[in-house]
Amino acid sequence: MEAPWSFILICTIFILGSSSSSLASSPIEAYPSSYGDDCNIVVPPPPKREVYGKNGRIIDITHEMRSDLPIFGSPEGVGQLVRFAVSMKNGSLYNISELKLITHAGTHVDAPGHFYDHYFDAGFDVNSLDLDLLNGPVLLVDVPRNMNITAEAMESLNIPRGVRRVIFRTLNTDRLLMYKNQFDTSFVGFTQDGAQWLKDHTDIKMVGVDYLSVASWDDNVSAHLVFLEGRDIIIVEGLKLDGIDAGLYSSVHCLPLRLVGAEGSPIRCILIK
Repeated sequence: MEAPWSFILICTIFILGSSSSSLASSPIEAYPSSYGDDCNIVVPPPPKREVYGKNGRIIDITHEMRSDLPIFGSPEGVGQLVRFAVSMKNGSLYNISELKLITHAGTHVDAPGHFYDHYFDAGFDVNSLDLDLLNGPVLLVDVPRNMNITAEAMESLNIPRGVRRVIFRTLNTDRLLMYKNQFDTSFVGFTQDGAQWLKDHTDIKMVGVDYLSVASWDDNVSAHLVFLEGRDIIIVEGLKLDGIDAGLYSSVHCLPLRLVGAEGSPIRCILIK
């Protein structure tokens, strides 16, 4: 057991001796190359996974936070999200990254203050959201692919009373819009009458969708206003729904960051079979 530890010690001395003594470093692009190259230590990358647990019972429906994620209204995507503030490659004894992120990028949640300024001033931020609505049994439905989520589309889905959480999969998933860095205004979303129908004829309190906006381009403001007016419906946007089955899941778990004073937040969502 002594030889490996001696090798690691020699490598450590070599790295520290050949690096700058300063612990501070200028920001560089996060995670450029494998640590340990100077000592010929090659660590294989971890496998990418979307399912976890026995028989794949946990399904991650969160998009990776990538630099090429689309962002509302932009032709170029979000750009670099993570960079080193302190780097071992620049002589530090540890790595520390800093994050720069718009709160409505990737898979995220909307708070009432997103479209109601008086709610924002009153403190209805993401820290005020009811986590009970974001965790529990959920129904994943496929919306007719030839339309927005209108009142007609909502009625055709026959969602029974008592269902509180619904994820709507649309043509957005088929078109892989969340994998394209250019924002696409032809995405599918709720129209104002579709949002009103959901509010009037269902018990749904969590609405999940598969692109950056719950509302269609033409009804972007009006549909959001319907959903957020009562502060009793939570919107989760940008969900990753490709390759999974529609139907009832025992639970969804969505947890936003506790951002005080923010009207939106990145959110990690998983389904439990």
